[in-house]
Amino acid sequence: MSTALRIAHGAFGRVALLDMDRSLVRHAHHHCHVLLKVEGADTQFVVGDRITPLTDKAAVLVDGWKPHAYVHIPDRPRTLILALYIEPQWLKEFRPGWAASGAPGFFEQPSGEVSPRIRKLSLGLAAEMMAHPEYLRAHEQTLSDLMVAVIERFTPWRSFPSSIRGMNAMTCDWRIRRVTEAMKGQQGAFATVEQFAKGAGLSRAQFFRLFEESLGLSPKVYLNVVRMERALDAVIHQDAPVSELSARFGFSEPAHFTRFFRDHAGVGPREFRHVSRLAG
Repeated sequence: MSTALRIAHGAFGRVALLDMDRSLVRHAHHHCHVLLKVEGADTQFVVGDRITPLTDKAAVLVDGWKPHAYVHIPDRPRTLILALYIEPQWLKEFRPGWAASGAPGFFEQPSGEVSPRIRKLSLGLAAEMMAHPEYLRAHEQTLSDLMVAVIERFTPWRSFPSSIRGMNAMTCDWRIRRVTEAMKGQQGAFATVEQFAKGAGLSRAQFFRLFEESLGLSPKVYLNVVRMERALDAVIHQDAPVSELSARFGFSEPAHFTRFFRDHAGVGPREFRHVSRLAG
C-alpha cells in the first residue's frame, strides 16, 4: 500500500512526498505536474501514450490536462516520489508567460535529464518536508528555486509571450466549452457523461470524439479531474467525515469514494487529510 509521507499545499498548489508501490489510474490535473525520484527503485509513468521512466537522472514532466498514469512494476521495491502540482497563477508571479504552464505544449518532452542542481534541490525539498513539515514558508522558497530550475531546463521559456494577451488558447467547440463549464459548476451529486452528451445534443460517440478533439482528453477523465479537485479541497479544508463527502460527490458507498480517491492520489482521503494538516 502506498503511503503519503508529507503533503504541503498553498498558493503554489500541492507538493507531495509519496512512498509508492501501487499503480494509479489514468488521470489528469489542471496543474503543471513534475515528478522527481527521491530514492528507491526506478519506475515509470505513462504520459499520453508514451512510457516515461522516472529515475535518479530522469524526471517526468506532464502538461496541464495531459492524461497520465503511474505504472508500478510488480515485484519491484517501493519508490519515493516528489510530486509537484503547480498552479499556473503562482508561476505567473515569476514571469507572465509562465501562466502557459496550464496549457498543452509547456514542456517540450514528457521526460528530461535531471541536472545536478535540480537533483540537489529536489532532495533538499524532500528533506525539509520530512524534518520540518510545518515550515511551509521555508519549503516554498526551495520549491520556487526548484521550479525555476525545472522550467529553465525543460521548457522553451524564452519563447513564451511576455504578456498574457499573447497566449493562444486551444480551440474548443462551443458545445464542449459549455459542457465543461457545466461540469465545473455542478453542485451536489455529479451528472454522468451520458447526461452531458444528451444536454449537448450529441450522441455518445459524437460527444466523446468532439470532446477529445477539443481538449485532448476524454470527458470521463475531465469529469474525474473536476470531481477529484473538489474532493481534495474538501478533504484538506473541511472536517466533514468521509461518509458525508462520499454522498456529496455522488458515490453510493464510502468505500467507492475511498477507492476513487486512492486511485487518483495514491492514498485514501483520511490519510491525505491527516498528512496534509501536518503542514498547517
